[in-house]
Amino acid sequence: MSDYKEMWTSLGLDQQTHDAVLDLVGKTYQEMFLSQKNRPKGMEYFDFVVSEIHGLRIRELLDAKAEGRKVIGTFCVFVPEEIVLALNAVCVGLCAGAELGFEAAEEYIPRNTCSLIKSAFGFKLAKVCPYIEATDLIVGENTCDGKKKAFESYGDLVGNLYVMDLPQTKSEAGKALLKAEYLKFAAKLEELTGVELTVENLKKGIETVNNKRKAMHRLAELRAANPVPISGLDVLLANQVYFYDNPERFTASINAICDELEQRIANGEGVFPKDAPRILLSGCPMAVPNWKVPGVIENSGAIMVGEEMCTGERGFRNLTDDGANTVDELLDKIVDRYFEIDCAVFTPNKKRYDHIKEMVKKYKADGVLHYSIQFCQPYQIEAMSVEKNLEKEGIPVLSVDTDYSQEDMGQLKTRVEAFIERIKS
Repeated sequence: MSDYKEMWTSLGLDQQTHDAVLDLVGKTYQEMFLSQKNRPKGMEYFDFVVSEIHGLRIRELLDAKAEGRKVIGTFCVFVPEEIVLALNAVCVGLCAGAELGFEAAEEYIPRNTCSLIKSAFGFKLAKVCPYIEATDLIVGENTCDGKKKAFESYGDLVGNLYVMDLPQTKSEAGKALLKAEYLKFAAKLEELTGVELTVENLKKGIETVNNKRKAMHRLAELRAANPVPISGLDVLLANQVYFYDNPERFTASINAICDELEQRIANGEGVFPKDAPRILLSGCPMAVPNWKVPGVIENSGAIMVGEEMCTGERGFRNLTDDGANTVDELLDKIVDRYFEIDCAVFTPNKKRYDHIKEMVKKYKADGVLHYSIQFCQPYQIEAMSVEKNLEKEGIPVLSVDTDYSQEDMGQLKTRVEAFIERIKS
């Protein structure tokens, strides 16, 4: 990595703590990813991205700001990237997947708050996230009640928070609310960027994001092969990088990997044996460097063949239709696309059960591991009905509640290994 210390200092980072974080991420990545056998050569790009996770991409963001572009930070797949790109802004994900600054965070939010929310506070308070510091606008969203109330305090910390309301039911009223919120969001970005939303720039934004999704669709479909040509860990990493990399470069890199994997499949080459148990991972999102559960799964001899989560198919599943001739009609198409997201905050949420079953069939999964972050009530509660529904269909399910710490690794490993033995038998 180049010397970025001057850049990090200008962003107000705590150099000592930040260096320790990068060192920990680097060591974890070495143990988790670089130790894998027979990885696709195309993953070297993502190795480079992680090695420059707080370096080159941050410099690119600051260069974009110097050119007059705005950087928009987001926490949720409901924020329409198409609109951000249309208005010549840069969209970056801010979710964090590490237990850092939690003690300081608990001065603002209760201890029994989920790790995903707590890390947003922790990374800001510990002054270790250059993405947060590089933003011109941070977009919060009222998905769960935890986020809704936490953003009241978070706004005081960051000073540039915009909160978007979201529907909780799949109804015409819910869709109308989403349309109204997207209109307000577009107006906010027009004011911030000084750019007017037009048919031309909105169609271009849709095309860019759809191309990224199409590349991920292509990658996902290749995992149905037996043997599987790429590890679940590597695909999860791609899903994580999806949220903060340059979209055109990311799309080209994924398509290059897919070209390589198609040749592997033709040669009958895989990263795990043909008889390896196939696991579908479902539930809460996993932000960098939250690789704990996937690492346990694949180090126990099973392979992940799909992710039914925001850092997975829930994030890229549907395309946005660009077959419209006015800005308002195109916004309707964007609303239609995002309204299909089956997050656990919706009630009822039957489509999510159907989607999981579709993925089990499509990727020939032998079982489902449902992952919930501790204190994430929507996913923890929904996990119970997911398990009952799938088990009735003869699909084995293991429900896991955990956090970002390493304290439950032994117990987690024991449970996953027992689940794999159940599948084998």
